[in-house]
Amino acid sequence: MQPRLSDDRETTVAPVIEGIERRFPHRYFDPGLLESAKAGRRISVCIPARNEESTVRAVVDPIVAELTHRRGGIPLVDEVLVVDDGSSDDTADRARQSGAKVVTTGSGRAAGSGGKGQAMRLALEVAEGDLIAFVDADVTNFGAHFVTGLLGPLVLDPTTTLVKGYYRRPLHDAPDGGGRVTELVAKPLIDLLFPALDGIVQPLAGESAAPRSVLEACGLADGYSVELALLIDVASRFGAGTIAQVDLGTRVHRNRPLAELRPQATEILRMALARAELGRAELGRAELGRAELGRAELGRAELGRTELGRTELGRAELDPADRPGSGA
Repeated sequence: MQPRLSDDRETTVAPVIEGIERRFPHRYFDPGLLESAKAGRRISVCIPARNEESTVRAVVDPIVAELTHRRGGIPLVDEVLVVDDGSSDDTADRARQSGAKVVTTGSGRAAGSGGKGQAMRLALEVAEGDLIAFVDADVTNFGAHFVTGLLGPLVLDPTTTLVKGYYRRPLHDAPDGGGRVTELVAKPLIDLLFPALDGIVQPLAGESAAPRSVLEACGLADGYSVELALLIDVASRFGAGTIAQVDLGTRVHRNRPLAELRPQATEILRMALARAELGRAELGRAELGRAELGRAELGRAELGRTELGRTELGRAELDPADRPGSGA
């Protein structure tokens, strides 16, 4: 893969060596180059949103203006889809005003919400794209480079199965410190249960992209656990080396109070433990299969020895006159 810097300088990306080594800065991926390399594939950018009326336009506007033909931008993105997940504010109206297609997870504001994973599943069902990018609706410093960065490895390298964004995450007035659930829950789980993924910088990042075929093959889990579950499932099915990461710079969003993070942490922990148990069960079945195979091989060896014994017995029971070499 030879992506191009946005100032048109050529560069060569280091090959994958082992594990997760596909890391790129977002500036590697020029939108014009990506558009010319689409080769007929349709691209959808999907934005799950719940009560994000204050920020959803700041996310939709740069995509529509810079990456679609509707406002004279580069026609890289074919569809911008916002999934309104039970908002009680004007999220849906403001998304439409910015040019996004909007679908809802319920029949009205009183229908409630289904959770982030459910919203992403609806997006996958409704979207028309062959390549699907997901971005969060609460980012206050969003730029079109979020989308081009996520799409770059997919468009230019057909062996890429999943792209995860990573970034610096300020916390309040500090330049770092965001991503508390990531650091205190997700990464320790990866260290202990899924060490092949220890190179993933932001395992819970809402900014990700994948081919439709990969998302449909792996499925999307419920609720807050969807991001980590997808990461684990893609690595399990296709290998961790097929996952790419893109540095998107700095990501600023609304930091939730600590008390609101517990349900998210609980969902992630429950999912990870379930995936680990499934993995151990699969390993156990494989070990059992090997044991059964070993017993079957032993049985065949025993049968062979029994057949040999019968042959020897048959020779012993021959009439002496019929034995080879008899002088009778």
